[in-house]
Amino acid sequence: MQQPAHQGGFARAEVTLKVNHGRGIQHLSESHTQRARRRFVRQGIFTAGIIGRMQDWVALKESIRGWGEELGFTAVGIASIDLGDSERDLLDWLTAGCHGEMDYMAAHGTKRTRPTELVHGTQAVISCRLDYLPGDCRPAGTDLLHAEISRYALGRDYHKLLRTRLQKLAERIEQSIGPFGYRTFTDSAPVMEVALAERAGLGWRGKHTLLLSQTGSWFFLGEIYVALPLPPDTPVNPHCGSCTACLDTCPTGAFVAPYRLDGRRCISYLTIELKGSIPEELRPLLGNRIYGCDDCQMVCPWNRFASRTREADFLPRHGLDRTTLVELFAWTETDFNDRLAGSPIRRIGHERWLRNIAVALGNASPNRQAWAALLTRLDHPSALVREHVAWALVRYPG
Repeated sequence: MQQPAHQGGFARAEVTLKVNHGRGIQHLSESHTQRARRRFVRQGIFTAGIIGRMQDWVALKESIRGWGEELGFTAVGIASIDLGDSERDLLDWLTAGCHGEMDYMAAHGTKRTRPTELVHGTQAVISCRLDYLPGDCRPAGTDLLHAEISRYALGRDYHKLLRTRLQKLAERIEQSIGPFGYRTFTDSAPVMEVALAERAGLGWRGKHTLLLSQTGSWFFLGEIYVALPLPPDTPVNPHCGSCTACLDTCPTGAFVAPYRLDGRRCISYLTIELKGSIPEELRPLLGNRIYGCDDCQMVCPWNRFASRTREADFLPRHGLDRTTLVELFAWTETDFNDRLAGSPIRRIGHERWLRNIAVALGNASPNRQAWAALLTRLDHPSALVREHVAWALVRYPG
């Protein structure tokens, strides 16, 4: 299971599709070209821009890397489309029920692990990384009245920015070689983004299941499926060694083994994906985390070398990096929708927002402010909110 995100974050997919027709550079033999034309016409994707010699494909790959960096991507790599090992791991994970209510993880069959079933004619995948760390990180438990929000969600929703950037890269390739078939993905469409990024040499899968590099893990991933035989990059060796900091720090014990996350216990799942009641035995373990969780990334030694984002859209908005639980709990539904317009947080809705904050207030050290705030929602129209408010109030003495 991968986050969000941000590698991101159990978020739904943002997808664009472009089918192109036209003339391009012809270097291959006519018979090869005719076979390619028939294949892509039959599949609905026709690559007219063809570069024949292997050195030309290598040169194009390096050009793509350069164009991506010019567009602001931190790293760009090319992945092969063989995900056999990842398919077995995914099926085992789904069979164990670790996806919880995330039915979309199982809804697409093998399209997630077999790129050609998702986009016919795919020959390679361009994997792109975009850093999002907005600033200094503080431990989640520093002040239990402080609202802890996953750093990827402090700014604007990354989907539009990343999708637009991927589209620009695809168009830049078209300018060079002519029209070709491609499809861009941002986040968790039926795409194994971490597995593809790993094969593209952008990093290795950490024991916390996120992609990790020697400059950390605070980044989003995006992909372009292309009908071009680009040679894949070489995967990098993992550098986690015997470190288990990410596994040991998880507040809810969601890591059942290295590289194995039980989503049903993950705080990101509980505060974002879960639609109903948060299991009572897990509520005290959430602390002040009201949207997502960064703990496994916070303690990773490699994140000491992470760079801050260069994207203004990813910087905190509305003081979300320094606001209190009491302030946020007072937001009306209108406040929530207006202030979080363009934010990934908005997709959970005001009801679950209040649910999450009620739990966090119940975990705070007893104080009059939190008590008074909870009382204001005791008769809330939502049974879900009332249940979690009542639970929080019981935790206060007297």
